[in-house]
This record gives sequence, C-alpha cells and structure tokens, in this order.
Amino acid sequence: MPRYDFRCRACGSTFEVSRPMSASDDPAICPEGHDDTVKLLSTVAMTGGAAAPRATGGGCCGGGCCSS
Repeated sequence: MPRYDFRCRACGSTFEVSRPMSASDDPAICPEGHDDTVKLLSTVAMTGGAAAPRATGGGCCGGGCCSS
C-alpha cells in the first residue's frame, strides 16, 4: 500500500499515512489531532544494477552528419 507524506499546518509535524491510491487525495488528521494538513510531494529514488548502454560512434549525432 502506498505511503503519503503530510505536514500539519497547525503544529508543523510531518507524518506518513498508508492508504490505497484511490484515497490519495483524502484529507488526513495529524497525530496531534489537527485537521489542517497538506499532502507533500514525494521524491522517489530508483536504484538498480543495470548500467546505461554505452554510446557508440562520436560527435553530436553519432558521427553520421558531422564533418571533422
């Protein structure tokens, strides 16, 4: 289940809420009981073992249209 980050405007605390994507825009209550919260934008870091393919050729377009 996705987790969404929220910040309380009343007390300034930041907290996470796990909920289905269909409820991602629903309001959230902070752990202190305040209801004046805002959903924060999250950044996602993707890591993996695959490397990007190496470029072949040269020049600005792979060496096909550039003159030396």
